[in-house]
Amino acid sequence: MKDSLVHVYLMPGMAANPSIFKNIILSEQTFKVHWLAWFVPEKKMTLKEYAIKMCTRIKHDNSVLLGVSFGGMLVQEMAKYKQFKKIIIVSSVKNKSELPKRMRFAKYTRIHKILPTGLVNNVEILAKYAFGENTTKRLALYEEYLSVRDKRYLDWAIDQIVNFNPKEEVKNLIHIQGEKDPVFPIKNIKNCIPVKNGTHTMIIHRAKWFNEQLPTIILE
Repeated sequence: MKDSLVHVYLMPGMAANPSIFKNIILSEQTFKVHWLAWFVPEKKMTLKEYAIKMCTRIKHDNSVLLGVSFGGMLVQEMAKYKQFKKIIIVSSVKNKSELPKRMRFAKYTRIHKILPTGLVNNVEILAKYAFGENTTKRLALYEEYLSVRDKRYLDWAIDQIVNFNPKEEVKNLIHIQGEKDPVFPIKNIKNCIPVKNGTHTMIIHRAKWFNEQLPTIILE
């Protein structure tokens, strides 16, 4: 019997585990949702090599791949090595021109190399890196979501972000961006679906919007 379900793979953002998607509920009659998780890269591993290895975790052909933030950058790289029905990126960027100036500046000054990633067990610092938020109000929440705290992974991820520079834009790509994203400001973003009052963590805090809109975005 042919599988009639649309398989949707979800890739979290930097340092986040897949539980950020726990409130994303799609109809089980139409969709089958699969969570992807970060693994610690091998030494000197390129984004290409990482993407190829992550592609081995995609078990269904012509599936939909959604990535959040740095996960959105990764899924664009994955699309070069496996055929997907659609690529969706959330709170992310499509090229280096959409990166904020401070990140483009870091590429040339290499100042990101001295960031205190050794303090990854300090969740406040990690939340600032990953979510662009400096708050203690949601600390318990971030304790749950930001569990990928390996220093090698964080150093690698930050380096990949500031050096993100794909040669071509991915086909069949949908970009969803919050109007109040402090990490990747929407003023730098072209060709996206804007989410009113959406922040960098809107996949968590605006799950209702995604549950209402994703089915149409995926199937159209």
